[in-house]
Formats: sequence, structure tokens, C-alpha cells
Amino acid sequence: MTEQNTTTEKAKNTTGKKVWFITGAGRGMGTDIAKAALAAGHAVVATGRNPEKVTQAVGDNEHLLAVKLDVTDPADAAAAIQAAVDRFGRIDVLVNNAGNFYAGFFEEITPADFRAQIETTMFGPMNVTRAALPVLRAQRSGLVVTISSTAGLAGGEFLSAYAASKFGVEGWAESLAPEVAPFGIRSMIVEPGFFRTELLTPESTSYAESTIEDYAERTAQTVAGWQSMNGLQGGDPAKLADALIQLAELDEPPLRFAAGADAVGVFETRGKALQVQADAHRELSSNLAHTDA
Repeated sequence: MTEQNTTTEKAKNTTGKKVWFITGAGRGMGTDIAKAALAAGHAVVATGRNPEKVTQAVGDNEHLLAVKLDVTDPADAAAAIQAAVDRFGRIDVLVNNAGNFYAGFFEEITPADFRAQIETTMFGPMNVTRAALPVLRAQRSGLVVTISSTAGLAGGEFLSAYAASKFGVEGWAESLAPEVAPFGIRSMIVEPGFFRTELLTPESTSYAESTIEDYAERTAQTVAGWQSMNGLQGGDPAKLADALIQLAELDEPPLRFAAGADAVGVFETRGKALQVQADAHRELSSNLAHTDA
């Protein structure tokens, strides 16, 4: 059997299923999304830096393909997408989930760490989506899901690097949506609030070294507060994963999905704040045009 025929046959074997491609599936929310997709009867390409850990986390399943993927490496992204197509013949839902967290006050985050945050949580989704789009365009179908954060809507102290990356992801994904819609491709941005994932664990969060006395007390208080919150966050990632399965079935998924009651609150507060700011100096803002003779 030729390679082309083999791919076609594998594609036939997934008839009636969707093929989910999930980044950062070795732990945390990515694992929950992979398990939920498999439980719903779909095929899953679960990726991570260590495919063996991905398989251990998700569990053996005949409809699971674990693939190595460092999202900061465009060549890795291209190879992982190709592996998915070789195995299942298509990709229906791409979930950009992989991420990490460099926390600290801006002055104390090194330029290298700030760039590393952007590389993973902003350029990472871009690398994977860029590799997947030719497949989705050829199909004239697909859904690109990008896991952002409420920090992509509202910044805050100690979040400068993370929020910068998530604000960037928001602008990119929102702009991508109308570009690819003519090809039958949809885009959905998911903004979770605080979920009981592994984001605040030492494996995912790096704190900037405290080097400036003016920030020392606030740094100690903030780090202690976040560390005490780890494992006690209100959101259930398994329920979010199930919600994403439901949303992916819609003909018109929402451009943005507020994940969690706290996220709904951030949406509402942000919307009201922007309206207040627009009104505050409306006359001054509205009289900046050229005065034509």
C-alpha cells in the first residue's frame, strides 16, 4: 500500500470523528482537554516536549497519537502537524494550550526572561497555527482554539511579561479570524480565570529574582499569596475541557469565551471601564481632526 493510500485509509478510519491537535498536553489543562476529546469519541494528537510523559498523562488509547513538540521551534511545529496528517489524514480542532508563566515586577524581569515568555505564549501559538493553516485551508474547514487568559484582557502588577504575551495573542487571534473565515476556518479565544491547573507550580511558574529593595516587600507578599493559592483555585479544568468539546461542535463558535465566573466578571469590568474612559474626555477626544479651510 502506498503512503498516500495509507493516509487516505487512516482518514477513513476517523470518519465521524474530529481530529484534535492539542499542544502542552503532558500535564495540566492540556491533559484534561485531550482526555475529554477522547472520551467524546474523537481522535487526538497530544503534543509536548516529552511524548512519553504525554502518553503517561493522557493514557493509552488507539485513537491517541503522542508527538514531540516544542512550540517555540517552527521546525518542530511543522513536523508535528505533518505527523498528525500522516496518522489521521486531517486536523479539525487545533488547541493552542502550551504555556508558562514568568512572574515579577517589570524592572526585575530580565530581558531574556521577558523574551522567553513572549516566545512561548505568543510566538508559540503562532508557530503551530502557521504550520496548521495550509492543512485547514485545503480542507476548507477547521477550528483554531487559543487558550489566552483574563490577563489578556486586564493587566496587573507582577504580570507584565505574561499579560504582554496574552494581550499579543488576543490581538493576533482576533485579527486572524476574519483572514481565515473565507476558508471555512473559525477562531476562538478562551480566557480562563483561576483554574486548578499546574500553572502556579514550580514546573510552570518562574519568579523574577528580587534585586530591587523598593519592590522587595511586595514581591515577598505576592509570591507567598500565589503559592498559597496553588491547588485551591476555584475553576475545574475538567469542566472547562468538557465545555470546549461542546463549543467546538457549534457551527459558529464564539470569538471569545469567558471561562469561569471570575472571567465573566473580568469581561464585565473591562467593558465598563473602557466605556468610562471613552466618556471621561469625550469632547477632547472628538475634536482632534484637521480643521479644513
